[in-house]
Amino acid sequence: MSYFNSLPRYSPHLLALLRVFAGLLFLAHGLVKLFGSPAGAQPGQVPLFGLMGAGAIIELVTGTLILLGLFTRPAAFIAAGQMAVAYWMFHAPSGFLPILNGGELAILYCFVFLYIAAAGPGALSLDREPPAQAAAR
Repeated sequence: MSYFNSLPRYSPHLLALLRVFAGLLFLAHGLVKLFGSPAGAQPGQVPLFGLMGAGAIIELVTGTLILLGLFTRPAAFIAAGQMAVAYWMFHAPSGFLPILNGGELAILYCFVFLYIAAAGPGALSLDREPPAQAAAR
């Protein structure tokens, strides 16, 4: 039991891991939609001027910012909003249950990004306040 009591000291680094991997995967979704790479990934390249193109740009920009930990809170909030819109516009009309309408990833992204927006970037981010400034407070 004492092992689990020591886990909170790793929270900033675990949050950073969540942020980096969520940002990287979100960035990958944007790259697929913008450039069709890697080949065979769904939905493939989409028209830039349209709803899916706008989503691809949001995924590319916010995914990169979240990955780097730069403007993390607003980027994560925008990404969470985009995933909420994606769920309600594209998945929910196909049925109520996310497991049946294919929307479970959109919901998961939405709440992960909402958590990151509330919790901040964690350790190892470009947003992080330098230790000297934090100690001066």
